[in-house]
Amino acid sequence: MSDIERFNSGRVLPRSLPFSEGTAVGGLVFLSGQLGNVPGTLTLVEGGIAAETRQALANIRTVLEGQGLGLANLLRCTVMLADIAEWPVFNAVYTEFFADVPLPARSAFGCNGLALGARVEIECTAAR
Repeated sequence: MSDIERFNSGRVLPRSLPFSEGTAVGGLVFLSGQLGNVPGTLTLVEGGIAAETRQALANIRTVLEGQGLGLANLLRCTVMLADIAEWPVFNAVYTEFFADVPLPARSAFGCNGLALGARVEIECTAAR
């Protein structure tokens, strides 16, 4: 088990929370689900699904950069939406972030009860 690395920079969420930003093993990096929270806080950005999506993706980029990676290293994203009817707005913001890099594989589903009352949560797997 010594080859498993858990990391938490505190740049996205407070370090006091009971999980890490991510875990790496071998060449894979598994990111915890990211919300559209103001970095370092448990406060969601204002502005609804578009603003939360933009911030969640910025938070993902921050976590990846902390590991020396970028959006191009993403293999897969799983998207959870509080309201699947917001898919078109989410997708418009999502594609902006991947305009210059290959799109990762992706799944999305509607769900109920995201943390902090969020509209979106995104978890990702990346390759080193």
